[in-house]
Amino acid sequence: MAQTVAHRGPDEMGLYADGEIGLGHRRLSIVGLADGQQPMHSADGNFVLSFNGEIFNYVELRADLVARGHRFRTGSDTEVLLKLFELKGEAALDRLNGDFAFAIYDRHNRRLTLARDRIGVRPLFYTWRGDTLVFASEVKALLEVPGVHAEMDAEALDQIFTLWAPIAPQTAFEGIFELPPAHVMTVENGGATSRAWWSLDFPDLGEADTRSEADIADELLALLDDATRIRLRADVPVGAYLSGGLDSSIVSALAARQIGNRLRTFSVTFDSAEHDESQFQAEMVRALGTEHTSIATSGADIARVFPDLVRHTERPILRTAPAPLQRLSAHVRNAGYKVVLTGEGSDEIFAGYDIFREARVRRFVARQPGSRLRPHLFRRLYHYLPGIQSQSAEYLAAFFGAGADRLDDPLFSHRPRFRATAQTKLFYSEELRARLKGYDATETLASRLPERFAKWHPLHQAQYLETTFLLPGYILSSQGDRVSMANAVEGRFPFLDHRLVEFAARIPTEMKLKGLDEKHILKRAAEGLVPASIAGRSKQPYRAPDSESFREAGYVDDILSPRAVADSGLFNPEAVAKLARKARATTMTGFRDNAAFVGILSTQLWQRQFATKTKSLTSNAA
Repeated sequence: MAQTVAHRGPDEMGLYADGEIGLGHRRLSIVGLADGQQPMHSADGNFVLSFNGEIFNYVELRADLVARGHRFRTGSDTEVLLKLFELKGEAALDRLNGDFAFAIYDRHNRRLTLARDRIGVRPLFYTWRGDTLVFASEVKALLEVPGVHAEMDAEALDQIFTLWAPIAPQTAFEGIFELPPAHVMTVENGGATSRAWWSLDFPDLGEADTRSEADIADELLALLDDATRIRLRADVPVGAYLSGGLDSSIVSALAARQIGNRLRTFSVTFDSAEHDESQFQAEMVRALGTEHTSIATSGADIARVFPDLVRHTERPILRTAPAPLQRLSAHVRNAGYKVVLTGEGSDEIFAGYDIFREARVRRFVARQPGSRLRPHLFRRLYHYLPGIQSQSAEYLAAFFGAGADRLDDPLFSHRPRFRATAQTKLFYSEELRARLKGYDATETLASRLPERFAKWHPLHQAQYLETTFLLPGYILSSQGDRVSMANAVEGRFPFLDHRLVEFAARIPTEMKLKGLDEKHILKRAAEGLVPASIAGRSKQPYRAPDSESFREAGYVDDILSPRAVADSGLFNPEAVAKLARKARATTMTGFRDNAAFVGILSTQLWQRQFATKTKSLTSNAA
């Protein structure tokens, strides 16, 4: 099992086993290089820890414990976590500022504790073999256990083809589960219980921070500066991703302010002008004076890495965007770096995505359904999509579903995305349709919403959906941990420091989304930190070429052949063949066709790489 995830930790391997438990650890040594080996034992030998990730405030925690008379044998954050848990048990979680998934075994009480960080940066998967619990950072390790097989979970696949990701604890693998973010599991006396130890909360509608915008911007920048400072803690060099957008530019600027010209930055560029942001990257590099390298990415590069990408994401994906990031992490590792700062999380906590603005416009249009002027606001939202600009007001209103959804629908903000993504289900096989008859992934999602959800402002409801589901389920997983750790590179996310997440949740909605100006308060905080041209540029979401990347990829004909598609039992062979011919012959510009092509291709690759046998969906349903 440990060897299977050696790519996550190529520096060392450690094993611990007694009559009841075995722990294997692959180490990526970043803090405490000489003395942070794992599994690590407490001084009395009772507690044993295997820990993936970082505790960024370990310096302060250690100083506090030393002041209270406790001694340490190492300089690692691992020992700080171990000591704190030894003293406080699960209550130690509240004091941690970090990205982590860990297992601690209490030998005396024969109790195993599994825990995961608040936002879900680091993964933790598990399954049962009889009365034996097996867990790991990646599903691949679980598949090394005799008797654990890879079978596609039909409901999880439907969640992916609706919501972009499975809803934890479900995974793409039937019978294999993910410990949800901010959860702790206790295993003892032959059973297991789990609970949430933290949750994202917002003020009730009408409640707001009454301080001035200037005061809030000042505190925001101070928190972000400190979040960046503690994420530079490492006994190895720390670099930064620089996309050319506001978020990574702010993080890079704050890091450069801390460590000066020692900061090295990295980026992806594209052959396609529609996706390339190199001119903004160059502008930010000139402003910071960092040593900078980029890796150019073509469609052929994406196609070449895509099968390996699916092996690392361990689930079907609907877009190719993770592929360039996996290539970038390889570039970073080859440059001698193990750690990079990135700007992920900012769009979720400061309302930066188009989906937040779109929901506001849809509500605005729905109040005057017959207006011919209001739908034109959709053009302002999607200035980077040429096809939107020439459409009529009636088309725009219909396309974005203005007036189609109840304003009190808890999923109102995300309904257009879910509808657009769910169009890919037209390619399902009759077997899969029968298996899923009556199932609705959006109902599952709605059932997981907290009781307080209805009391929040609509923008906060949308932020909750994005932050607690898509962020850990896709952005931090398929586009984050899995593609960076594929090359033993640890991503760190200052915007996801829980202090900043909690602070941002209390910021008045009009300071985050001021009219249609996204991340307004963040732009205010960044004044003087990044060039005005960077701070003022319109949001351009990170994207990569999709179906067009695979025109020359030889393996596509084999993976999507009628026989291969029929054997998987998941899709209609004739419909898929027609889609594949279309992808070969034209540049597909629509979201549905691109998402369907990439989603089906990645699912077929998943089947080939993981499925140990093909089980009839009909017999499985029975």
